[in-house]
Amino acid sequence: MDEKAVAPAALGFRLPAEWEPHAATWIGWPHNRTDWPGKFAPIPWVYAEMARRIAGGERVRILVESRAHEPGIRRILKRAAADAERIEFFPFPTDRGWTRDSGPTFLVHDRSGEVAVARFAFNGWARYSDFRKDARLTDRIVKAISARVFRAAAGGRELVLEGGAIDVNGKGTLITTEECLLDSEIQPRNPGFDRRGYEGIFRDFLGVRQVVWLGRGIAGDDTHGHVDDLCRFVNPTTVVLCRETNSSDENYAALEENRERLAGARGADGAKIEVVDLPMPAPLVFDGRRLPASYANFYIANAAVLAPTFNDPKDRVALGILAELFPDRPVVGIHAVDLVWGLGTIHCLTKQEPSGDSA
Repeated sequence: MDEKAVAPAALGFRLPAEWEPHAATWIGWPHNRTDWPGKFAPIPWVYAEMARRIAGGERVRILVESRAHEPGIRRILKRAAADAERIEFFPFPTDRGWTRDSGPTFLVHDRSGEVAVARFAFNGWARYSDFRKDARLTDRIVKAISARVFRAAAGGRELVLEGGAIDVNGKGTLITTEECLLDSEIQPRNPGFDRRGYEGIFRDFLGVRQVVWLGRGIAGDDTHGHVDDLCRFVNPTTVVLCRETNSSDENYAALEENRERLAGARGADGAKIEVVDLPMPAPLVFDGRRLPASYANFYIANAAVLAPTFNDPKDRVALGILAELFPDRPVVGIHAVDLVWGLGTIHCLTKQEPSGDSA
């Protein structure tokens, strides 16, 4: 069903927080070797470990290039001891595996529990040309699960929005960055679309009443400022914010400015947002390139929080901070030194489908 006349928020839909109950997690099985040039071999095994951990509390819905690829993937998952009963395959070809950005934006209706989709367009982060299959992914998933869909548009054009560009507390507050959404020169998603326009779309399609605008993202991020690499909600009133203590590091100034912005930020309920520092790992460089290594790119599944680790002494510190913030589920480290060569890690690769149950 395609709803055009009435925005979903007016009907009682909202974008839930990631910690609210999931029916499933969607991931796209890795196949594009150009995402990890020279390092592809270990990547499927990292995915298998992610699937094993996620399947402990929900279904894992895996996007594959074709049915012919399933047997080989099943063998990898079996060797990794993933629960086969909780894994489903969908033969939906993709260009790349960053399901957070190309997959559906799932909404829930608080009274009925209905799950719907706010459909945003995808344009390869306004950077890459290989995105045509990914741009069709949301429509294919919507059809597969028979969800109601609301198409986000303004001025007669579809709006582009990637999942990694925003984070919400499920209570009406959203965080994002100016670098990603308001850029008009480097990677413009919606040329000519301004702050007020985005806030209107967030209100009408996601049920958001307060937008907290941060400044820039972290070094090495080819998305040009995704917020899920630097600041994340961990409960309705608290965010973690990456902090760089080395003043000569290229991330230092941007992260400090974001901290200053959050110092005066308020949520939709008018309450001050609490900020917890999350360390940054030491700079990770491969083949001469700074990589966007960040502990903020964790994923909150039903049965665990999956957090990237980087063979860094600060791994234990970051996992300890997250463990204190998520006392209701274990925090599990996932080795991401190879994964981040693809310029993203765990949160970038996953997309939660809410169950519609109350949190």
